[in-house]
Amino acid sequence: MTRDFIHINDFIILVEEAQATTQEVDACHFEEPLIAVAFYGSGNVDLAVKYGQKNKEFKHTKGLALSFYADDQVTFEHTISPHKNLECIVVATALRNLDQLPHQEGEIFKDVLQELVHPKDHYVEGPSFFMTPDMQRIVDNIFANQYEGKTKMMFFRSQITALLSHFFGQLALLQETSSRSNHCDKLNQVKDILIGDLENPPSLTELSKQIGLNTTKLKKEFKAVFGVPVFKYLQNERLSTAHSLISEQKATVQEAAWQVGYDSLSSFSNAFAKKFGYRPSQIK
Repeated sequence: MTRDFIHINDFIILVEEAQATTQEVDACHFEEPLIAVAFYGSGNVDLAVKYGQKNKEFKHTKGLALSFYADDQVTFEHTISPHKNLECIVVATALRNLDQLPHQEGEIFKDVLQELVHPKDHYVEGPSFFMTPDMQRIVDNIFANQYEGKTKMMFFRSQITALLSHFFGQLALLQETSSRSNHCDKLNQVKDILIGDLENPPSLTELSKQIGLNTTKLKKEFKAVFGVPVFKYLQNERLSTAHSLISEQKATVQEAAWQVGYDSLSSFSNAFAKKFGYRPSQIK
């Protein structure tokens, strides 16, 4: 087992590497509350995080980037075996140091890892994902490092800065994708709400409250996804539904107009003609 502690500005860098001929358990803990990101190299060691009566296990750590908050009540146990060696880099900073980090790094931590900056337990797990090839190469380079002294410190400083940059950049991409997917789900929900109540649809404000998206974003993103504003979409659905009712002889023109929410027959007829090029009374 080799374990190096390297201090860069207000970051503590822990580099751990170990191999075993028989199964061994290596346990460690932090002496004060820290926010950290652990990067696992080509080894595929098992990890158990224990605090109080709780236990979180990771069976496949190869290539994992794991962010977390932990205080002195948390124990990290790595189970090392002949085919599961330990290669782990932990980049950590004390909560009290966040405001002192250079290059706005503290602000990035606060913006992206809010649940870790304001923890509600001894251990709080933040975002995690498997590293990109670029990140994996940096981790491999760190474990292959042969430098010593000041050159080693210069090398570590550049590599850790690059690794954190990749981590936060990739995290931003993943969160953006997740947010976009979540918004698409909400916009589809809007569509379903409108189609489900053509006769008496909710207002834009009511729609906004129902799906948890402010009205400005709702209008902008709905048009971007569906190509038309919210109530233009509603009008199209109303007229298409009315067309089907009339052509299939399920309703008269007047009944179809009422069923899709038109109080005025003339307004309905004019809108219908504008969309289809002929009046509802001309449907055969």
